[in-house]
Amino acid sequence: MNPVKVIREKVKGLTDLPNIGKEMEKDLKLIGINNPSQLKGKCPYEMYSQLCKATGQKHDPCVIDVFLSITHFVNGDSPKPWWKYTKERKEHLAKIGDAPHFPR
Repeated sequence: MNPVKVIREKVKGLTDLPNIGKEMEKDLKLIGINNPSQLKGKCPYEMYSQLCKATGQKHDPCVIDVFLSITHFVNGDSPKPWWKYTKERKEHLAKIGDAPHFPR
């Protein structure tokens, strides 16, 4: 859903979350996330690695930005467009000196 349309009190399903459409909903379900409450305490970088492993392919790193947006949101932050998290992702990956683990 477009972040400007998200109403926290009305978030019931995955597509009610900021930046989540039908395709990303499928990806979340593939890694065992079936409702927004399951995102509490999840690490977006681990979620990304799980998705890559589950699909057997490396996904665009912007998926991490989407995962950052929804994990921050369920932890109380305001809904923001996924690209507002690109800087955070790049800084985090540069700091750890490694990209998330991808399947080989």
